[in-house]
Amino acid sequence: MRFCALLLAGISLSTAALLNTRQVQNCSGRPEFCDRKYSNVSLIGAHDSGFVGPILDPRVNQELNVKAQLDAGIRWLEIQVHVLNGVLSLCHTSCLELYAGSLAKYLSDVKTWLDSHPNDVVSMILANADRSNVTQYDAVFNATGLKKYAFIPETSPQPLSLDQWPTYRSLIAAGTRAVVFMDYRADEPKVPYILDEFKYYSETPYDTTDPNFAQCTIDRAATTGVSNSMYIMNHFLDTNVAGTGILIPDNVRDFQTNNATGNGSIGAQADLCVSLYNRPPNVVFVDFFNRGDVFRAQDNLNGIKRA
Repeated sequence: MRFCALLLAGISLSTAALLNTRQVQNCSGRPEFCDRKYSNVSLIGAHDSGFVGPILDPRVNQELNVKAQLDAGIRWLEIQVHVLNGVLSLCHTSCLELYAGSLAKYLSDVKTWLDSHPNDVVSMILANADRSNVTQYDAVFNATGLKKYAFIPETSPQPLSLDQWPTYRSLIAAGTRAVVFMDYRADEPKVPYILDEFKYYSETPYDTTDPNFAQCTIDRAATTGVSNSMYIMNHFLDTNVAGTGILIPDNVRDFQTNNATGNGSIGAQADLCVSLYNRPPNVVFVDFFNRGDVFRAQDNLNGIKRA
């Protein structure tokens, strides 16, 4: 009986180890990502992730909240942050136009999601619209608990080169599953986990009104140049309201803009980018990601064949 009990215990431990290995092999939703460097993966991102509402509201950019975005498979987030009454807040252009809650609430939602998804890595760009001091952001990351997941480059405060980035498996094993960038006023000697976006990324133009997306020029270049940086393809379409210069999301074309292939699609613009830079974009920001076929486009960018 003692031998049987030991045998059963051994089988149970072996089964648990096997299951754990299988779980770890699925990194951010894809086993193919596990042994790729962070700098060698292409992901769809939610542009203005925090501005959520019905598509008929011209102030919003997503229909689903950040938890639903992450549940659906989004692993890249972009948020615009202003200061309202001394509090870092999600506001669209200004807090008079659209107030979407505090940064603390948004980051708390991301942290809660990461708590229950131990094999996922979430990245974000903080658009620091009011050029607030980075230490103010550090206080919010600390208060929400998200700071414990934040990735700090081993070369900090110097940036990582493309080939120095860890793999997804390494990020997950280390528990550093939140990779955070800021467009303006990052200060890595002070706050080493909020990375200077333009030390790492170049970006194509935003506020595009051409439904064909017939360009992949670099609008804001990384300090190292596009050939030595990751790059972002901004693929969200705006429309000019009655020629006034006021731009709002062009929701009429969502299913074309967010398609994997075809004229004006993610795939079509990405092909143009590849022809210029010999590699696909690392991030593709879209509006209303749920209206279209963005995850098929993501698979295509990563060379993943669907069954």
